[in-house]
Amino acid sequence: MKKGQTYTGIVERVDFPNKGIVMVEESKEDGNTAKAACIVKNVLPGQKVTFTVNKVRKGKAEGRMLSVEEPSLLEVESPCPHFGFCGGCLYLTLPYEEQLKIKEKQVKRLLDSCLKGKQMDWIFEGIKASPAVYEYRNKMEFSFGDEVKDGPLSLGMHKRGSFYDVVTVDNCCIVDEDYRLILKTTLDFFREHNLSFYHRLRHEGYLRHLLVRKGSKTGEILAALVTTTQYIEEGSRQSSEGDLQREIEGYQWEEEKLLEGWKGRLLSLKLKGEIAGLLHLRNDSVADVVKSDQTQILYGRDYFYEELLGLKFKISTFSFFQTNSLGAEVLYQTAREYIGDLRSIDQAGKADKVVYDLYSGTGTIAQLMAPVAKKVIGVEIVEEAVKAAEQNAALNGLDNCRFIAGDVLKVLDTIEEKPDFIILDPPREGIHPKALEKIIDYGVERLIYISCKPTSLVRDLEVFLERGYAVERAVAVDQFPWTGNVECVIMMQYCGKEKKK
Repeated sequence: MKKGQTYTGIVERVDFPNKGIVMVEESKEDGNTAKAACIVKNVLPGQKVTFTVNKVRKGKAEGRMLSVEEPSLLEVESPCPHFGFCGGCLYLTLPYEEQLKIKEKQVKRLLDSCLKGKQMDWIFEGIKASPAVYEYRNKMEFSFGDEVKDGPLSLGMHKRGSFYDVVTVDNCCIVDEDYRLILKTTLDFFREHNLSFYHRLRHEGYLRHLLVRKGSKTGEILAALVTTTQYIEEGSRQSSEGDLQREIEGYQWEEEKLLEGWKGRLLSLKLKGEIAGLLHLRNDSVADVVKSDQTQILYGRDYFYEELLGLKFKISTFSFFQTNSLGAEVLYQTAREYIGDLRSIDQAGKADKVVYDLYSGTGTIAQLMAPVAKKVIGVEIVEEAVKAAEQNAALNGLDNCRFIAGDVLKVLDTIEEKPDFIILDPPREGIHPKALEKIIDYGVERLIYISCKPTSLVRDLEVFLERGYAVERAVAVDQFPWTGNVECVIMMQYCGKEKKK
């Protein structure tokens, strides 16, 4: 294939997370034809697509889709009017069962590529479905922007393939009606006040994000408006030095009135759930991330409660918590089933195992492990999440959990108790290589790795295999219906220096 050329072909399969393998008939110099493959993103198996090649490297071609010439025979009508424009979902025109098949094959293919020739006797248990297919998300980060340059204010998700354009997703079907109503009300309110959004290139503007979190079991809602400080600064720049302080105070007063108006509008809504807290977060970072330099509670509190597998969890603004509560129960029940193989007691009839829960977030896994362990030690880099984990353990009456705030790489050197068992649930990019070596050096008999990015998982698995571990069981869990993402749970057994064949 040649860069800049346009081709038409059939999508043979989709590799994780959204890489379609498109096969085309290419003419050769001798007049014959041969099949060639190109990676084209955001396509579906069986589609006939036209694309242009924009990269050829080491014999591998990557292309950009121009149009779908023929739909896949598997496709159905999308339930969402934003599909194709919004960059959130990939598989909405496929029946859910077909999406599960795609993700199962993706995970199996990746694991096979890692384990082939290194071990044979491992069990792949397929994929487990999400209990809720629609309206399953318990957290959304909506962005302010415009859908077209200099267009009206929008609030929603980034347009597919665009770094700047934002699509208003007021009919999104992976969140429930409360999210949609809060989004629409917030957008209408700030359109009425003719406020600007934060422009990434110019680093100017006021409105940045709307963060909404909701407990699927409790119905409690936490909403946070994220802005810059430029509402105050805009007026202050025009002021004379003598009037500067008075002008700043005036704009602060105006901003307070504005936020009171937004709060009142949301509190007047008839929601299925109940608003637990409304927050104003100030963020002047140039990076397009939801963070807070300063947090103001406008109403209620800065946390909400959720329940999983009989335990109660206090979740703050930035605490990590699985975004699909019902799916998380499936994920953690699976992990607990794997862990159950390691239960043992001492002569006094008490649990005698020390468990490390690394990258522990708000301590969900640690608390699920606590009843069958002597002690559980969680390590998490986000201090806010660690505080929440400590409060959650107390809330659930668990006194054998300890949580440490810090980088796993550094914290492991400070813990005196050695683990009998390790559970890993790292960020999407996997485990830092040096931290991975320290984890392996403990030589624990069994280890569980939970991953939301299978490609990172198999990279780390290569190291585990080289250092004497073997995969016993593996399963995919669909935590993110209609998107290209999928979770995996892996149980590994330590076999020493001799690798298991």
